[in-house]
Amino acid sequence: MTVTMRMVKRAFTVPAVLAAALMILFTAGAAGAAQSPLAPAFSAVGVDGKAVSSRQLAGKAYIVNFFASWCPPCRAEIPDMVALQNAYKAKGFTFVGVAVNENDESIKSFMKSNGISYPVVMADQKLVGAYGRYVEGGIRSIPTSFVVNRSGRIIQIISGARSKAVFEKMILDALKQPKAVK
Repeated sequence: MTVTMRMVKRAFTVPAVLAAALMILFTAGAAGAAQSPLAPAFSAVGVDGKAVSSRQLAGKAYIVNFFASWCPPCRAEIPDMVALQNAYKAKGFTFVGVAVNENDESIKSFMKSNGISYPVVMADQKLVGAYGRYVEGGIRSIPTSFVVNRSGRIIQIISGARSKAVFEKMILDALKQPKAVK
């Protein structure tokens, strides 16, 4: 094998190993949650005019979901997210939608027609950058979701649409984590 071939082979092996290590870190259960990164602090005004912030979400489990109304995979998972929001809100869980490349009027209409009851904020560079630092190369596709447990730690990062059953498992995992001690 030539030096060039070894270098090419190594270039593909190292990222694969790093990606596997990150996947293990983010999908770890309760024991690994202490090593998971803290979710970024944020504060925004929701499309409904109400404030939404990480401070308000302290002690709750939540999923930050970057999406768009024009994105078919995003549209496909919204009904399941709405149903799960209704089922788990009283247990201390919420979705937080982050609308990407949208305008206020189109997203308000989309929220109304889809019965979205969880907070939705418009994406800005600061919010995209805060969460994008946890994804190699930043957030480049939607939907992308960040599962945050009750301790305020990101325990899973998902790129692409998921089924109701997968979302429900992620919600249950996030809820079983103890609240952060202040």
